[in-house]
Amino acid sequence: MSRLQRLLIGLFCAAVALWLVAPTLVIVPISFAEKKSLAFPPDGFSLQWYANLVQSPDWSGSVLNSLKIAAIVAVVSTVIGTLAAIGIERMKARGGGIIRAILITPMIVPGVVMAIGIYAVYLDHQLVGTLLGYVLAHSMLAIPFVVIAVGASLSVFDARLETAAASLGASRPATFFTITLPLIAPGVLSGLLFAFVTSFDEVIVALFINSPTLKTLPVQIFASMTRDSDPTVAAVGTLIFALTSLAIAAGLWFGTRRRRS
Repeated sequence: MSRLQRLLIGLFCAAVALWLVAPTLVIVPISFAEKKSLAFPPDGFSLQWYANLVQSPDWSGSVLNSLKIAAIVAVVSTVIGTLAAIGIERMKARGGGIIRAILITPMIVPGVVMAIGIYAVYLDHQLVGTLLGYVLAHSMLAIPFVVIAVGASLSVFDARLETAAASLGASRPATFFTITLPLIAPGVLSGLLFAFVTSFDEVIVALFINSPTLKTLPVQIFASMTRDSDPTVAAVGTLIFALTSLAIAAGLWFGTRRRRS
C-alpha cells in the first residue's frame, strides 16, 4: 500500500470519526451557556448549569438513584447471566440453543412492548415506583448482554482444564473459582459493564414505572426537555461523555501495557 493510499484511508477514517462524535461534541459548549437556552453556538460563559446539577434536588437525586439502581442491577445481572451462560454451555445440543434464544428475547422485543407488559404486572403487585421494581425490570433487560458476553468467553474456554483440576482432587466450587472464573473474567467484566450501562441509560421502561419519589436520570432528562430548554441536560451529557472517554482511554492504556509486558 502506497503512502497516498494510507493517507486517504486515514483521512476517511478521521472524517467518519468526526461525523460520529460531532453531535456529542456540540453539547459541550452548550453546557457552558450563560442563558437558559440550547442554542448553538451559545452566548456567554457560565458554570451555573453544572452548579445546578449538584444543587438541584431533582437532578442530584436522579443521578444518585440511577447510580444506585445501575450498581445493583449490574451485580444481580452478572451473577444470573454468568450462571445461565455456563449452564447453556454445559447443555450444548440438549436445548441450550432454545434457552439462549429465550434469554436474549428482551433484546429483540420492542422496548415499548416490554414496558407495557412490565407496567401491567407491576400494577397488580404494587411495584411501580419502587427500587425492587426498577431492579427487576432493568435486570431483565441487562441479563441478555451478560449471557452473550460470558458465552463468548466460554466458547474459547478449554473445558479440559476443569477435568484436569477435578482429577487432582479439586471440588466443583474450587474448580470454578480457581480455574473457570479467572479465565472467563474478561467476559464477566464486559457483561458487568454492559449491564451497568443498560440500566443507567434505560428510559422507556423507566418512564412507565417511575414515581415522583424515585426518578432516574434518563427520566429526569426527558421531563426537563419536554418542559423547557434547560442547559443542565447538556452539562449532564458533557460529564457522562467525559467520564466515558476517560474509562475507554484507561482501558486501552491498561490493555496496551498488558500486551507489552
